[in-house]
Amino acid sequence: MFRVGDVDVSELNQFGNMLGALGKNAPKVITRALNRTGDMGKTHVVRALAKQTGLPQKTIRKAVKVKRASWQDLEYSLTSSGGDVALKFFKKRETPDGVVAHLGTARGKVLFDRTFFRGGAFPRRVNLSAFGGHVLDRVSEYRFDLKVVKSGVFIPIEMVEGETADAFEAVVADVLPRRLDHEISRSLGI
Repeated sequence: MFRVGDVDVSELNQFGNMLGALGKNAPKVITRALNRTGDMGKTHVVRALAKQTGLPQKTIRKAVKVKRASWQDLEYSLTSSGGDVALKFFKKRETPDGVVAHLGTARGKVLFDRTFFRGGAFPRRVNLSAFGGHVLDRVSEYRFDLKVVKSGVFIPIEMVEGETADAFEAVVADVLPRRLDHEISRSLGI
């Protein structure tokens, strides 16, 4: 039985005889099918995760790491690590009440009271290059007693929930049998 992450693809047992006919080339064929399917799954995961979290796809691609299958290890995995993502990476705008950031489809636009990332008087505020685009909040009445504001979005948690998990499972269930059939037929010359 093959397993891809947490997706059970037990219907691939139908390829058992054909893989047996390939002999020692079977791991090569399986590796090609897993890597192609995994790469397609990663594309769908990045798109779904960007929509679900509100982060740009570029940021998601940097956060999601891939371990491709090899002949010795027939496993393709997508992993991510990290904590609470700073508001710096989201689509944000500053209002007189604070910063409004778009945190994905589930959370929508969220107002963070008393926060800022620009300086000066309204309406002619300018970006503060010294803080690198971070959204800040005053901890006390002192001028430089500031803290960076976090969003509450954790990429590793979001990867295994909602649309993202469904997207990966759907791609694997749909594409892997077709890719395996294609690679076996190609290798056997059928």
